[in-house]
Amino acid sequence: MQRDLFEDEHLLFRQTVREFLAREVVPHHPQWEKDGIVPREVWKKAGEIGMFGFSVPEQYGGSGITDFRYNAVVVEEIIRAGASGLGFSLHNDVMAPYFVDLTDDEQKERWLPGFVSGELITAVAMTEPGAGSDLQGIRTTAVRDGDHYVVNGQKTFITNGINSDLVVVVTKTDPTAGARGTTLFVVERGMEGFTRGRNLDKIGMHAQDTAELFFDNVRVPVANRLGDADGQGFVQLMNNLPQERLSIAVAAVAAAEAVLETTIEYCKNRTAFGRSIGSFQNTRFVLAELATEVEIARHYVDKCVTVLNRRELTVVDAAKAKWWTTELQNKVVDRCLQLHGGYGYMTEYPVAKAWLDSRVQTIYGGTTEIMKEIIGRSFGF
Repeated sequence: MQRDLFEDEHLLFRQTVREFLAREVVPHHPQWEKDGIVPREVWKKAGEIGMFGFSVPEQYGGSGITDFRYNAVVVEEIIRAGASGLGFSLHNDVMAPYFVDLTDDEQKERWLPGFVSGELITAVAMTEPGAGSDLQGIRTTAVRDGDHYVVNGQKTFITNGINSDLVVVVTKTDPTAGARGTTLFVVERGMEGFTRGRNLDKIGMHAQDTAELFFDNVRVPVANRLGDADGQGFVQLMNNLPQERLSIAVAAVAAAEAVLETTIEYCKNRTAFGRSIGSFQNTRFVLAELATEVEIARHYVDKCVTVLNRRELTVVDAAKAKWWTTELQNKVVDRCLQLHGGYGYMTEYPVAKAWLDSRVQTIYGGTTEIMKEIIGRSFGF
């Protein structure tokens, strides 16, 4: 079926993004995979063509457009290019709402221009060594001391962890108050006591910097708190999770489409027993099944984008999109790798890289099991 999500302005923007990635990213990405990080200069170049902060008001350098379709274009084109090292979707889709919606005028003036230009790279620090999906179990503390809070704790698996300049850190300002004791602070590069651990060695997404972060008596000004009072953090996090999970779903469907496209082409050209492997009934049946499921997922996710733009996407609907599409992505990539035979196990083939990069999709942003729990609780049991 024909997609009807995008309008002419989105298609023009897509061409701009596609050309940028072909010029500035694709030729260099293999080296970045070896380096384990993307150079900061690429962020600045992306900022120059308007790839960041669509919802940022014009007075701070943004477009002032609240339209997630632009975000979706960036995600889809990055996936199409195989550029899994770019942490742009975290910056655009996850962090932008914190810096646009939760900041006061002074904070906006300080942070938003750099957010849009790519000079200030952002991250969110939720996960801890002993607390993953259970955000109420975090142990990082922030204790008020005059005009500052003293932050102590440790975070792990932080995307953009090495490159980030502004880190939204989830803390406990009242460890006895459960969810009501959670407060968010922006910790900035260079603050004394804020250090980064190793760039973590992952199964896939090797060019994306994922790090441990440490906070040892970091004095964070009250002016860096998000919200006008302590204890608002858990609600702030919950309000932003639907968009984060939809972003992951957009990436999942785009990745499934991309690997399916390359596999169909491979099956046309690869021969066995004197004919193309695509001519075998099993191959056709596998591809028919995958193509059907991916197209159905595509239309659900596109609908979710439309609903999000109306600010009506629920936590439950986002959870459905997140778990289903990421599980489907893993299924599609695995089945497509099988159709490649031994070549699928060779890392120079895109399907092998897709297989390695896809596995984390069912884990971050809330595991499949947590997504099902969210949906299950909505039944009122």
